[in-house]
Amino acid sequence: MDYFTYKHGSLHAEDISIHTLAEQVGTPFYCYSAATLRRHAQVFRAALAPLNPLVCFAVKANSNLAVLKLLGNEGLGADVVSEGEARRAIAAGIAPEKIVFSGVGKTAHEMRYALEAGIFQFNVESDRELLTLNDVAQSLGLKAAIALRVNPDVDAATHAKISTGKKENKFGVDIEAAPALYRLAATLPGILVQGVSVHIGSQLTSLEPFRAAYLRVRELVQQLRSEGIPIRTIDLGGGLGVPYETEAPPLPDMYGAMVCELFGDFPGEYIFEPGRLIAGNAGLLVARVLYLKQAAKTYAILDAGMNDLMRPALYDAVHHLIPVTQHHGSTGPLDIVGPVCESSDLFAKDVTLGEIQEGSLVAFRTAGAYGASMANTYNSRLLVPEVLVDGARFAVVRPRPSYDDMLRQDSLPDWL
Repeated sequence: MDYFTYKHGSLHAEDISIHTLAEQVGTPFYCYSAATLRRHAQVFRAALAPLNPLVCFAVKANSNLAVLKLLGNEGLGADVVSEGEARRAIAAGIAPEKIVFSGVGKTAHEMRYALEAGIFQFNVESDRELLTLNDVAQSLGLKAAIALRVNPDVDAATHAKISTGKKENKFGVDIEAAPALYRLAATLPGILVQGVSVHIGSQLTSLEPFRAAYLRVRELVQQLRSEGIPIRTIDLGGGLGVPYETEAPPLPDMYGAMVCELFGDFPGEYIFEPGRLIAGNAGLLVARVLYLKQAAKTYAILDAGMNDLMRPALYDAVHHLIPVTQHHGSTGPLDIVGPVCESSDLFAKDVTLGEIQEGSLVAFRTAGAYGASMANTYNSRLLVPEVLVDGARFAVVRPRPSYDDMLRQDSLPDWL
């Protein structure tokens, strides 16, 4: 569910016309709906309420400070994968004791920062990381609370580039090898063993991969507890998909019912790390048609490019594209492309849109996750602004930089 609707033939974000935003902010821009973010957070927490979980929003999905602040106000913590994301979460007011630090390549510097900040848990992904974390914690006179992220060798049945739970993926510790590494961790003076973590991928559209992975985790926790290793936290990750076009992923209440079936009688403190599910449908990328080019095909050339929305170029993702103004007619078939000098700057092929012309506004739906957070400045294009709408009010929560801002990022040595 989202709060982007047509009113009198014009697309609105909650109570504000997208046309109004485009006039005041300029295109392209990202637009987020506060009501949608709140609703998704509330629905997900309600689905898992019997477990009284710590829900940590995956900051990699959308790292805007205003989005993080809003979700923190809803009681969510943060799942981070870098010092930068941890700093963003803390700057947005999320308490360190509600932050989980994941990721396969944590540096000693990042570990030191997170330990001094007092984060809740490190999700450790290798033996070498464990030993480094032990050394850093000892140097500070602290103990690092950890869970091992285990790799259950379960096929998430999602795109290969966002699958993380197979043996050939770089993530986690082979679940068969995990008990031995837990025994080692229990002997390290700078380590406090407290949990088990699993995350098998993103944009899952079936519950079965979750079920298979979670059953393996439950068995592992039982084994570790039987050996006297005190597993307190059970981090079941995220990954539940959203509908981009024709997908029909399970609803949060279906996911929650499955989790409670498996773990309702199993003691522990539960952690979940949704990202896309919370932010995906809460955002649009709004762009303007620059040109309609007639060649071997008809191209709609937008002012937004692959640098602004990477997902289609990166893994052939589809975002439903709609006109901002409704018409009875239609235009197409069209290839929807951007201005970037790459043939991969292609959003959709052979699509038919509502009647559009040069100057028309269009909106990519389900762009609130992995949109702005993956954007870049390729072709020396400016990052696009981000706008948060809340009812009848809005704010630019990340402004468009100027070209002077861009040029100041570089410096010339004296000898040139």
